[in-house]
Amino acid sequence: MPAEVPVICFVAARSGTGKTTFLEKLIKEMTGRGYKVGAVKSDAHGFEIDKPGKDSWRFTQAGSRSTAIIGPDKFALIQQTDTKKDLEEVIALMSDVDVILVEGYKFSDRPRLEIVRQELGTELVSPAEKLLAVITDVPELPVPVPIFDLDDVSGVADFIISKYLTED
Repeated sequence: MPAEVPVICFVAARSGTGKTTFLEKLIKEMTGRGYKVGAVKSDAHGFEIDKPGKDSWRFTQAGSRSTAIIGPDKFALIQQTDTKKDLEEVIALMSDVDVILVEGYKFSDRPRLEIVRQELGTELVSPAEKLLAVITDVPELPVPVPIFDLDDVSGVADFIISKYLTED
């Protein structure tokens, strides 16, 4: 039986801390090292993936609850839902990845790295038992986990690889 794919949430007490920017750099770093990375973005505001006038949009407008677009090198599934999907349901659909990095879901039971930017406040939202490390620009943050600088993408990649992706 294959090992479960590690899922790591990147959270912050408030928006504007640089989660998206950091994850973009981390994904590039890890894929550059040969790892297959999956990514999930939590969007509280709603989004639209279909372009008005395109065939898939027309199918949805006609009443389709589930529409797939299949191309030669990728596919997308657009599923209409009555409520926001649970993270666990979405990651179960992801395949052919070594690790899944999640932006948001600070109330998930998954392990997390928390980003703290001094100018936005230094309080943490993660319970100690779920907190793996802190990524911050605060010189001395009193936490019982490893601390990485906001620019230390390579160090965070090393940390994730050694903790989750290296054979014992």
